[in-house]
Amino acid sequence: MRGTQDREQSMLGLISIEARIPSDHPLRRIKKMADQELVGLSRVFDRMYSKLGRPSVAPEKILKSLLLIGLYSVRSERQFCEQLGYNLLFRWFLDMELIEESFDATVFSKNRERLMEHEVGRLFFDAVVRQAREAELMSDDHFTVDGTLIEAWASLKSFRPKGEDRSGDDDQGDPGNRWVDFHGEKRSNDTHESRTDPDSR
Repeated sequence: MRGTQDREQSMLGLISIEARIPSDHPLRRIKKMADQELVGLSRVFDRMYSKLGRPSVAPEKILKSLLLIGLYSVRSERQFCEQLGYNLLFRWFLDMELIEESFDATVFSKNRERLMEHEVGRLFFDAVVRQAREAELMSDDHFTVDGTLIEAWASLKSFRPKGEDRSGDDDQGDPGNRWVDFHGEKRSNDTHESRTDPDSR
């Protein structure tokens, strides 16, 4: 018998995220390892954060988020924060409730930088990798990624000579037009940089 498509939404739904994750899912073992290492880093977190002010995103959640970003090749922290709004697997891994708001991408990035400055990220990832290796969860296969194939979030027109005086840009009408045709012009990381994404190469 053909089923019907019910377009009415239930006002109340009781579901368990834990029950939705397969018992043999590989992330279950990784989550256990990550949580074990984070317990050991708790004292380090206590020293890093002030006792006053508003609570930030929990450092445990940030580090586990970075682990997910690496494991699932999420292209950016902003994209990860968006996916966290609807990805039940990610929410389960981070011990987040269904009604809990996703992270703000800007706040997430600032908190991540704090953890990197204190080298907590390195301690965490080294420990998780060590556990995974001891449990024989890691492969010896090697692969190489060509970084030149990763597109930057910067337009070619945004690359300008370093130290350029831009005071005359307004006289040109559209400040970007004179940079459309750059054929024959030598450009390198030493002489040019992007005005919109300085890390682009």
